[in-house]
Amino acid sequence: MARPGTADTSTINDHAQSVAVMFRDRVTVTPQAEAFRFPDNDGWTSVTWQQVDARVRAIAAGLIALGVAPEDRVGLASSTRYEWVLADFAVLCAGAATTTLYPTTHARDVAFIVADSGSRVVVAEDQSQVDKLLAHRAELPDVQKIVIMVGEGDGDLVITLDDVETLGRQLLATTPDAVERRIEAIRPDHLSSIIYTSGTTGRPKGVRLPHRAWTYTAVAIDALGILRADDVNFLWLPLAHAFGKVMLALPLLIGFPTAIDGRVDKIVDNLAVVHPTFMAAAPRIFEKAHARIQNMTVAEGGLKKRIFDWAVQVGIRASQAREDGRVVPPLLAIQHAVADRLVFSTIRDRFGGRLRFFVSAAAPLNREIARWFDAIGIIVLEGYGLTETAAASVINRPDAYRFGTVGLPFPGTEIKIADDGEILVRSPGMMTGYHNLPEATAEALDVDGWFSTGDIGAVDVDGFLRITDRKKDLFKTSQGKYVAPSATAAAFKAVCPYVSEMTVYGEERPYCVALVSLDSEAVMEWAALNGLEGKTFAEIAQHTATRELIGGYVDTLNEQLNRWEQIKRFAILDRELSVAAGDLTPSLKAKRNVIVKNFADTLAHLYD
Repeated sequence: MARPGTADTSTINDHAQSVAVMFRDRVTVTPQAEAFRFPDNDGWTSVTWQQVDARVRAIAAGLIALGVAPEDRVGLASSTRYEWVLADFAVLCAGAATTTLYPTTHARDVAFIVADSGSRVVVAEDQSQVDKLLAHRAELPDVQKIVIMVGEGDGDLVITLDDVETLGRQLLATTPDAVERRIEAIRPDHLSSIIYTSGTTGRPKGVRLPHRAWTYTAVAIDALGILRADDVNFLWLPLAHAFGKVMLALPLLIGFPTAIDGRVDKIVDNLAVVHPTFMAAAPRIFEKAHARIQNMTVAEGGLKKRIFDWAVQVGIRASQAREDGRVVPPLLAIQHAVADRLVFSTIRDRFGGRLRFFVSAAAPLNREIARWFDAIGIIVLEGYGLTETAAASVINRPDAYRFGTVGLPFPGTEIKIADDGEILVRSPGMMTGYHNLPEATAEALDVDGWFSTGDIGAVDVDGFLRITDRKKDLFKTSQGKYVAPSATAAAFKAVCPYVSEMTVYGEERPYCVALVSLDSEAVMEWAALNGLEGKTFAEIAQHTATRELIGGYVDTLNEQLNRWEQIKRFAILDRELSVAAGDLTPSLKAKRNVIVKNFADTLAHLYD
């Protein structure tokens, strides 16, 4: 008998030969169904699959007219928006491969990625992205055209997306099957994407992902029965990241519509308008939402806070029973119904009122935060994967989950633990290698197809995978004790609603210390209520009252830790860590090595 949450592995080998074929099949099956909706002036515009197809084929034909050949690379430098989707699908339907670039990437790194990938055309969101390429034009001899989404071309090197569509329509008028021939020629092992790793350590490596990586991942997730055609996805994730790219492959197979808007500051507002049934995000989004609601409740105080605290405790007890597979006792069920009506339904309405679940990946999610969301009636399904595995390999299921784990492997994916605790993965969704880096490929991917993830973990007796930390992040104190800094940071973010990031340090030192970055929105609200109104963020961060506030939460954290893991001293940074400053990757993961380097003097002072 199959373990709960598993799927029939006989179905995973039956998938399309390419993403382009998946796209074509979706248009054929449901041409008039809603495909995407996106913000347009003060409202939202909805498009059908047939409408998407018309523009995708025109752009694909335009790329062919520009001389883009099968498996040629086309760079795509843009934030998450509808035009990104059109360009990406068009590249694939032209038989080419997308090289993704984050819009926040510095010009020198843009030049490196475009040159290293050998991209012949680059689609840029706006003039700011075009300027990065022009600043390093001499280093980009392969680039023949830059296509700007929003802005004007120069009639020579830079042309508009509309220009490409016009070229495409002209080609299709004389050669109607130009795009179809390209689609038919694509094979499963043909290159689909080169995604450069975010670079938490070292220079980014280009991960070569074939079409089969995406088609397998889509089929494997579909086989789990988690998603349905009547779902609505809200997509804000960076589409330059593998996690975001998966969210474009899934609707091609399953058929649900996607509301797309990459503005992070609009997520909560958009949820209330779009009313999605699921959304994927990095843990930082859930941490901020949890902290925001907790802080609002504290500010209200009195009876409302007591009712809220009671309801959460009731919800947690019910959540524990569900996770253990037990029936919720009758009295607790009655209490839970009251708590839901008084508290939880209001919170869910803030998220649109229809969410069946969230999906969390890209970094560890603290189990207590996951438990809190389940208590209010929105389960967070934590998953795990890497760019090298097309983003997804393991996930919790609504009918089989364990908080504190990343779930069970996808059908067809194998997991094993090496002697040193490193997680190894073998999957049909695996990369073919790192672009232009044969030695790095051989080091990461062995002859039997096992990929060394760089993560440390363990598999529970019931098959659930637990992640301990990044192999390179684990450090040993001078007392010979190992510390997992990510686990400590995740635990702190669960207890302290005012923290954005905690960087734990202590390699070859007698004790652990930490750098604390505050959440600007949360701490400014706290400051206004505690006599610090009008002060700057930096002044608040260095104020003795703030230090006492954070110190209390550090004491609470230390009660959960072994003696050698405890934070003996800490410093509060006078600014919030950010993508723009280079402290975080675009997928909101902390760049530990960068933070340690940038604040080396502060860390040294903690050991004075």
